[in-house]
This record gives sequence, C-alpha cells and structure tokens, in this order.
Amino acid sequence: MLSVSDAQAIILNLVQPLDRQRDTEVVDLLTANSRILATPVTSQLDFPHWDNSAMDGYAVRYEDVQHSSAEQPAILEIVEEIPAGYQPKSTIQPGQAARIFTGAAIPAGADTVVMQEKTRREENRVFILAAPKPQEFVRHQASFYQAGTQLLPAGIKLNASEIGVLAAAQCPQLSVYRRPRVAIFSTGDELMTVDQPLQPGQIVDSNQYALAALVKESGAEPLIFGIVKDDPVALEKVIAHAIAIADIVISSGGVSVGDYDYVDKILESLKAKIHIRTVEISPGKPLTVATFPSTNAINRVFPLYFGLPGNPAAVLVTYWRFVLPAIKKLSGITEGWEPVFLKVRSHDELRSNGKRETYLWGKLHLVDGVYEFHKAGGSHSSGNLINLAQTNALAVLPVGKTLIYPQEEVQVLQLSNE
Repeated sequence: MLSVSDAQAIILNLVQPLDRQRDTEVVDLLTANSRILATPVTSQLDFPHWDNSAMDGYAVRYEDVQHSSAEQPAILEIVEEIPAGYQPKSTIQPGQAARIFTGAAIPAGADTVVMQEKTRREENRVFILAAPKPQEFVRHQASFYQAGTQLLPAGIKLNASEIGVLAAAQCPQLSVYRRPRVAIFSTGDELMTVDQPLQPGQIVDSNQYALAALVKESGAEPLIFGIVKDDPVALEKVIAHAIAIADIVISSGGVSVGDYDYVDKILESLKAKIHIRTVEISPGKPLTVATFPSTNAINRVFPLYFGLPGNPAAVLVTYWRFVLPAIKKLSGITEGWEPVFLKVRSHDELRSNGKRETYLWGKLHLVDGVYEFHKAGGSHSSGNLINLAQTNALAVLPVGKTLIYPQEEVQVLQLSNE
C-alpha cells in the first residue's frame, strides 16, 4: 500500500501538461476569465504612457520652489490648466506653473507636482506654501512597465487583475490552453439517477453530480457518461470510449476487491498500466490510477485514469487530494498545482485509529485573527455525504497520530475561500 505522499508523487509525475503548439485556442478578452494563458504577452505601450501627475495640484519646476515655505512662499504664474486626457500646450518657464489634475500629462519644462493642499491660489497666481521633494507626485513614463518586455508569462490563470492589465495593454484576443476534458461515470447495479424512484437496496448516484461540479470548478470540461451497470462488457465499452476522447477519466465504484468490482481487470484488458491500486488514506483506500499506451507522435502519457472508491465521502476526499492537482498540472499552469496545507488551531478533539493518513472534514473560521478548524458534526463515515455540505477544509491526521486536542495545531487542506 502506497503512502499518500508517494501516491501524489507518482500521479503528478504521470501528468504531462497540455501542449502549447497543439492544445490552444484564441479567445476574446471578455471570455478569458479563469483560462490559462498559453503564450507570453508583451505590449507596445509603456506604462504609464507618458509622465503624469499622481495628485491634484500644480506642475512646477523644482528649482523654482525648492526653498518655499509658509513664511516665504514661491509665487508662480498659472499659464495653463491640464485635466486628464488633455494634451498640454505650454512649456513651463521659470516662475510659471500649470494647474494639473490626477492622471494628467506633465507639461514640458515641469518636473514636480505640488499638491493643492500645500498651495494658495489668488486669481492667476499660486503661492507654494511648502517645498516639495524633487520630482514629487510625478509618475514617469515606463516606470511601471517598458514596452516590448514581457507583460505576463505563459502558464498563469487569468483572473480579474490580469484581465485588467491585458485590457490596458490593448490585447483584445489571447492564446489560451483548451479546457482539459474529464470523463466521469459511476458503476453499480444499485445506482439510480436523481429522477428515478428508489426501490429497496437502491441509492441515488450522487458521485457523478459532485464530480461534475468539482471538475467544472477546476476550469476543466466534464464529460458525463452516467451510470454503468456491473456488466464487464458494458463497462469495457464505456471505458474504451472515455479514454478515446478524454484527457482524464474518473470512475467511482468498482475498484475494491468484491465479486462485482471489474474495473482493474478491464483496464488490464485494455493494455493499461496500473500504477496505483491502494493508498494509505482514510477515507479512500481503494484507488486505481492507470495510464494507457500513447498513440500520438510526441508520446504523451494520456489519458490518466482515476478509479475512485464508491462511497461519496471517499470520492470527494480522493478527488481533492489526488485528482484536482492532476487537472491543474494538466491544464498548463506552471506552478501552484500541488495541494497547499495550512497550519491552524483545532476547535475540536480530532481522532483516528492511526493506521492510515486520516482526513476529517469541517470548516475554517477566523477567530481573533487566527484560523480555527471546526469539525463537521455527525459521523465521518466514508458513506456519509450529508455532513460534507458547507465544509471548506480537511484536517489531516498523519499515520500514527490518533488524537489532536482542542486548541492544538492541526494541518488542513483548504478546499475553498468561502
């Protein structure tokens, strides 16, 4: 049985990111949010585009005002008013100033801006009541970014701040990686869809709905294959179809050692190489990870198959711990796809049998400026999906650790910022 860290290392080593030459598409800037940038972006614009004022005040020559004070103010003639968006027409001469507003271009001859709170105006004259620093409140052309240099690197997720930068740089279209395709299906004769009446012994297949939502949240495209009965022929047909069109395949159920658990045998019949069968994790011990022979020219290892357990809590835990990092790396992100753990304070007593790395779900609360983990009430059985609702973190008890006391430090995997 593999340790959790060894399983993670194997999985991430198997993942080959999407190809920059083949797996990209061009999108408009307004539809680029949450996409992964495929090529670096440069701009032909300097930022700022020109020297401009960072303050409402007066554009002056520093040498005219360097000795100003309230007792002996410099008195300058106002020769122009420069609002934002206006091209200055004057050159500031000795003894002159221009009224200027935030963002407006600095006129020729001026090198400093005096904020209006340190001035007094009388008709077309301004009194400088305090000496500024040289070049104060002047934002110089190209001081933020120089035209022709790299503005944004490839392999980053485009969020609001990046979209704003690209808009300012006049980049209306972008090359981004296509969304990874993730096939999802559930196995089991006992499974029914959400709109079917249940008979004794039957349960609703919640796994495909939860997994589809998680895959979509990750930025990938879920391909829903539905429920597959415990029939080896039907199961092989679905798996063969899924691996032909998807980058990652996720099945739930059928990977344990029961008489009706066929997944591993079918994978072997399809020439798959099974890298992982069980992991030292609770919930989620039965976990199959496999790859298939590559048929393309550059010998990429695709698709990657995840056979998750059938119990719903185990499905979610193993997805968050193993599948999500794989999707992130596949998507083209250059860094930040590994799981990130936080050290926080536990509000509750946390227990495990110490035999496997144990994950308990709950919610992070900010208490007096310190994050605190509150364990979800009720059973933490792998079959209990109910108390996973409204949780946002998994507390981790390592192998050999059976007890964490209230107020003791615990490591958690944060699932969302909500």
